Amino acid sequence: MPVILSGGSGTRLWPMSRPEKPKQLLALTADETMLQLTAARAHGDAFAAPVVVANAAHADEVEAQLAGIGAAPSALILEPAGRNTAPAIALAALVAKGKSPLLVMPSDHVIADREAFHAAIHAALPLVEQGWLVTFGITPDAPETGYGYIKVGEEIAAGVHRVARFVEKPKRDVAEAMVAAGDHAWNGGIFLFCAEAYLAALEAHRPDILAAVKRSLEAARHDGARIYPDAGAFAASPSDSIDYAVMEKAERVAVVPVAMGWSDVGSWDALHAISAGDAGGNVVAGEVIMLDTRNCLVRSDGAKVAMVGVEDLIVVASGNDILILPRGRSQDVKLLLEAMKG
Repeated sequence: MPVILSGGSGTRLWPMSRPEKPKQLLALTADETMLQLTAARAHGDAFAAPVVVANAAHADEVEAQLAGIGAAPSALILEPAGRNTAPAIALAALVAKGKSPLLVMPSDHVIADREAFHAAIHAALPLVEQGWLVTFGITPDAPETGYGYIKVGEEIAAGVHRVARFVEKPKRDVAEAMVAAGDHAWNGGIFLFCAEAYLAALEAHRPDILAAVKRSLEAARHDGARIYPDAGAFAASPSDSIDYAVMEKAERVAVVPVAMGWSDVGSWDALHAISAGDAGGNVVAGEVIMLDTRNCLVRSDGAKVAMVGVEDLIVVASGNDILILPRGRSQDVKLLLEAMKG
C-alpha cells in the first residue's frame, strides 16, 4: 500500500512554492504535479489505493489532483500541524493496520526510472515480510553535502544489504571520500515495511510519539475518506524524523541500493540539473524572451521575462514576486526568506 507524505512546505522553491501551495502541488518537471507523479509511480493492479498524509489546509487540492489521475486515496489523513515524518508515518500505519507492506514516499521527489524503482521494491519484499524495515539507498553521482548517507553493509538477500550506519549530512571532504569508496548511498527518504513492524519499532524506541498519535486518532473526526486527527493530541507528539526516531535505532534495518534517476528537486539548481534545456542550456517555462543568454533557469507564471546577454542566472517570477540569483546559490533562498521575515 503506498503511503504518500505531502506535508512539506518546499520553501527553497520560493516564490512559486508557498505555504498555501507548496512544491508537491506544482507542475515543475512535467505536465503533472509532483504529487500526481508520485501517486502514478505506485498505481495499478500491484498497488492498493494510497494513504495520503497532508496538511489540512491542502485537503481540497490534494483530493482534486489525485482524482484527476484516477488515484483517489483510500484515506486522506489531514495533519493539524506538522510534526515531522515519524508521527506522520505512524498516522498512516495505524490507519492501514496489519501486515500489508507500506511503501512510504515523499510527494515531491522525482524518480525517472520507474522500472528500477519497482525492481528494488520487489527485491525488498521478502525481507519486509519477515519484519525488516527497508530503506532505498540512492546510488550517488556526486559528493552532495545536502543529503544524509547510508553505509551499505553485508548483503543479506539478492540486492538487499544490512544498513551498517546512517551518516549525517557530511562536509565536502567526507562526502568525496564516501562516494569514492563506493559503499555509501544517499538517504532518499523512501521506505518499505509492514505497518505492525514500524509501530513495534516506534513503541520500542519512541513510545511517546506513538502514544500521542494513537490519542489523536482515537479522537479523530471522519468525513468520507478524510481523517482529521485531534489537534491537541497530535500537537502533543514530539516532532522527529523516522530516521532519528526509528531507523537509526532499530535492529533489523536494510537498504536496497538503486540507481533510478532520483532527485529531491530541493532547489532551483536541482530543477535546472534534471530538466532538458535548449541549445544554450536554458530551462524555460512561461512567457520568456531571451537573446544571447546561456545556462539559465527562467520560469514565470504570468509576467513576461526578457533577458539579454546573461548567463548562469536563476530568474523566477510568480505573482508580484521576482527572484534573481546566480546559479549555484539557490540553497540561499532559505536565508533570503529569513531576511524577508525580519
